[in-house]
Amino acid sequence: MRLKFTKMHGCGNDFMVIDLVSQYSKLKQHLIPQWADRHFGIGFDQLLVVEPPQSPVADFRYRIFNADGEEVEQCGNGARCFALFVRDRQLTHKEHLIVETKGGVIELFISANNDVTVDMGKPVLEPKNIPFNAENQAISYDIDVNGRVLDISAISMGNPHSVLLVADVDNADVTTLGPLIENHSRFPQRTNAGFMQIINRSEIRLRVYERGAGETMACGTGACAAVVAGRLRGLLDETVVVHLPGGTLTIVWPGEGQTVKMTGPCQKVFEGQLYL
Repeated sequence: MRLKFTKMHGCGNDFMVIDLVSQYSKLKQHLIPQWADRHFGIGFDQLLVVEPPQSPVADFRYRIFNADGEEVEQCGNGARCFALFVRDRQLTHKEHLIVETKGGVIELFISANNDVTVDMGKPVLEPKNIPFNAENQAISYDIDVNGRVLDISAISMGNPHSVLLVADVDNADVTTLGPLIENHSRFPQRTNAGFMQIINRSEIRLRVYERGAGETMACGTGACAAVVAGRLRGLLDETVVVHLPGGTLTIVWPGEGQTVKMTGPCQKVFEGQLYL
């Protein structure tokens, strides 16, 4: 059996995208780590799967699997690639899409120059809903990481994030601290670990160690979470340019009770076929 796929990326955060609307296959999750292997497989941070919607108000269902095969709730860079993919495959001609994800419904807006704006919904700040183990909601929390106390923000953008302020992202200990924060006991479903350097009130630099994928070139939900964290601390303005290793995103968040909007580029790399 042949299964067509497309390789795409958003700011270097790369994806394998499969259309299960016009072609049929039963996804076998144990194969995903093989496909994700950058030496012996296709190589990607996440697998994105396009399916028919379950809700009558949605255009599509969008599923995300990390490189380790675990299904996760949300992926912002993937959502932008998803929007261009369904247009390119002529699965829709709409410029405004309503899409179901495991983390909730999101809206996608495709511009004339193929930049995509994603309405990521409202950030979740209540600890039990992130989920994060804390008695009360706070702007930031102290967590013990191997005897070192870190001051982090805990936020969900459909998936859990921690955000740590650093003086210089280039010298941040992402390789060591990333997996320790990802697997910290206070995050019962693990977390994505963001390392944020504030340049000024409208510009930051960010590196993200993603849950189940390791450090990636970019993380859309991580960029959203970082801006929310900076806004809650009173350090950032409503519109922020986020510089990631793979490119730049623009995040807009007016404040509590409002949705977060993310705009950025995405690109098709190549198309291929799998023989199953």
